[in-house]
Amino acid sequence: MVVLVNKIIMSAIEKIAVCSRSFSRNKILRKELEDKYENIRFNDEGLSLNGESLVKFLKNTTHAITALEKIDDDLLCQLPKLEVISKYGVGLDMIDMQAMQKHNVKLGWTGGVNRRSVSELVISFAIALLRHVPASHREVLLGTWRQHIGGHLSGRTVGIIGCGHVGKDLVRLLQPFDCQILVYDIKHYGEFYKQYNVKTTGKEELLARSDVVTLHTPLDSSTVNMLNSECLSLMKSDAILINVARGGLVDEATLKYMLMNKQLGGAALDVFVTEPPQDSELLNLPNFIVTPHIGGSANEAIIEMGRAAIIGLKRNNFINELHF
Repeated sequence: MVVLVNKIIMSAIEKIAVCSRSFSRNKILRKELEDKYENIRFNDEGLSLNGESLVKFLKNTTHAITALEKIDDDLLCQLPKLEVISKYGVGLDMIDMQAMQKHNVKLGWTGGVNRRSVSELVISFAIALLRHVPASHREVLLGTWRQHIGGHLSGRTVGIIGCGHVGKDLVRLLQPFDCQILVYDIKHYGEFYKQYNVKTTGKEELLARSDVVTLHTPLDSSTVNMLNSECLSLMKSDAILINVARGGLVDEATLKYMLMNKQLGGAALDVFVTEPPQDSELLNLPNFIVTPHIGGSANEAIIEMGRAAIIGLKRNNFINELHF
């Protein structure tokens, strides 16, 4: 009876809209949310919500669960009843923090909930590129049967740019491979580095020394195009670049030129400046892996992200109170 009364009270106060399609499709997450609240609108039509369609979906909503939807000042001006946005996922580049603060909208957010999903994808990309799996796969489909000679991930030098939740998890996963691990980060995690024998370097040194470079930073004014043509030119001609963080961190045009001209061994991108990407020349290169932003798309990660978003509906803060 007490649970029922609490549920009715919470439902009377809150109207929740779930923008995310994958959350809305997930039976476990739907049930867990419906067990707590009654007044819920799911994205059952599988709409890609933006602009006016997003405003319409969120109209009269007090609490929202969002994923890749763009939250800006124009949107919030049209949603005066919105009190809380809870993030399904970890990236915050689609949310205008100043606009949130201006409109007194709170944010529910938990960092690192999809870290294992992302770090395992990085390992799979690294091994696939080192063993020339993409090129071998394409050749077999076209009728060519020849063995490419690749190399081990074991014993390589791996450079990690950004050692937050995902970067740290990747360091742990790399331990059995006996790699030398270099890290570049604006923050210093001294005890962690010591525990896992991680060496810190500048970005330029990391790029020049690493056999595999992987990016794990947010996208903001300080990181946009952080691997420009000048930085990419520092990498070894047989090195591998992996970006499963955010599109916009890498100069994609320069990357394509270097891959085409054997100035880089291979690359794997899960994220792009424009999604879906339109550069067919890049996408069809034999030393390139493309995936459609699947870093967090593991069943286990979806559940963890969804549960964090449900918790975030209640456990939230104003932007100026948050510590990312």
